[in-house]
Amino acid sequence: MRTKSILTEARQIERAVTLIQLGARLQVLESETDLSYERLLRLYKEVAGKSPSKGQLPFSTDWFMTWQPNIHASLFLNIHEYLNKAVELDEIDVVIKAYRLYLEQTQSQGLEPQLSITRAWRLVKFVDNGMLTMTPCSKCGGHFVTHPHEIAKHFVCGMCNPPARAGKGKASGGLQLH
Repeated sequence: MRTKSILTEARQIERAVTLIQLGARLQVLESETDLSYERLLRLYKEVAGKSPSKGQLPFSTDWFMTWQPNIHASLFLNIHEYLNKAVELDEIDVVIKAYRLYLEQTQSQGLEPQLSITRAWRLVKFVDNGMLTMTPCSKCGGHFVTHPHEIAKHFVCGMCNPPARAGKGKASGGLQLH
């Protein structure tokens, strides 16, 4: 029995290190591991080389509804949903794997990732709690992050109907819509 607890602790430490390397906030580590706050704090300082950021985690769903963040959040969540169905992993490991794939996709397109691992984790929590959902676009059929009461029949995504300011200068982040 002792061996199992050592392996479990080693796995917890490995998971915490991975999350720290991806930039997760300390609150995510506390939520997703059984390690003590003090242990996580020491580990964070060792791995990141600095103290963790202070303050509350973002709690509003509104950020995910703005144009560019919505596209990035939707990309991440589509990857997450696919992995959730395709592989048998703990939820946080699905988030980690989906986030790494999201980073690969954005970087391969020369885009700056809009989504942090902490926001990606929070997004999954919002979906799990019914605060956000995925709705298919009535034009392209892609699935996008929306509020749960969005009228799905008439929903048009930000890719098919970008705001007037989209694609103007650096603010667009290099996103190609056509």
